[in-house]
Amino acid sequence: MIDLVAFIPRAVQQGVPLLFGSTGETITEKSGNLNLGIPGVMYVGAISGVIGSFFYEQACTGSEMNGFLAITIPLLCSLIGSLLMGLLYCFLTVTLRANQNVTGLAMTTFGVGFGNFFGGSLIRISGADVPSIALSRTSGYFSKALPFASSLGGFGKIFLSYGFLAYVSIIIALYTSYLFKHTRVGLHLRSVGESPATADAAGVNVILYKYLATCIGCMVAGLGGLYYVMDYACGVWSNDAFGDRGWLAIALVIFTIWKPDIGILSSILFGGLYILYLYLPTGMDHMEYKELYKMLPYIVTMIVLVITSMRNKRENQPPASLGTNYFREER
Repeated sequence: MIDLVAFIPRAVQQGVPLLFGSTGETITEKSGNLNLGIPGVMYVGAISGVIGSFFYEQACTGSEMNGFLAITIPLLCSLIGSLLMGLLYCFLTVTLRANQNVTGLAMTTFGVGFGNFFGGSLIRISGADVPSIALSRTSGYFSKALPFASSLGGFGKIFLSYGFLAYVSIIIALYTSYLFKHTRVGLHLRSVGESPATADAAGVNVILYKYLATCIGCMVAGLGGLYYVMDYACGVWSNDAFGDRGWLAIALVIFTIWKPDIGILSSILFGGLYILYLYLPTGMDHMEYKELYKMLPYIVTMIVLVITSMRNKRENQPPASLGTNYFREER
């Protein structure tokens, strides 16, 4: 049997980057932009935060770090790096009207290469004996749990033992869901994604909404990369260690039928499936089954794609103009 008190917190920690990524991509897709560059954006968000914290730790060698700066510097660096990726995507797809699929895939390749290049450079600067960077001092601030969590037993471990970014991801998801359903901004954003020509005729600034939604979505997704390094990986950066979490985040958008509030539990489910094989019985007799359990997230993703394509309810469908560039001259 699996020890749920140990398994659920790890599933939540594994799911938080997916929640950040899926929420950011949902915001982007609601405007009609299909950003397949989310894996690259999350990678850039992670390495940007690592760069900021690395040089701050180097500056504080032999002295005590300021907790506020230890959190603020990598946080701002991550947001700025992700924002620049969003601006690049918007410039290519909204202003220059480049193909969104090709642009997104190119940005993923660029983001991973960008992260590996600067990650490798920092590793050489640090003179580490292993191909990784350990930012344990900064990680301690990001992963610090509520002080009374340990005294509440299993309840505290399951619900209160996470760093502040885990709770931020839930707040962002809930607020985004409220924004879509109950505000004028959300109504305008959804109208841009459904029919940009109609929204434009009604006086909505389509270009502005596409830029804002995509850039904000990229900044939210970038926080997922920062959380993975600073909290889940305990401040350790290794090239290509992020894996395929960015692609799972995109799949999670479809799984949640473009509803960020549903994404909270869905991301934990995907996070649990991703690490389930680590909690299975060990031994040679179970080795082949572990390989099968590693396939679970991808099998679930394919099943979800099939089920989603069979749905007939309009509210469960993607925005009508998703992946299509808007040409105002044609309206």
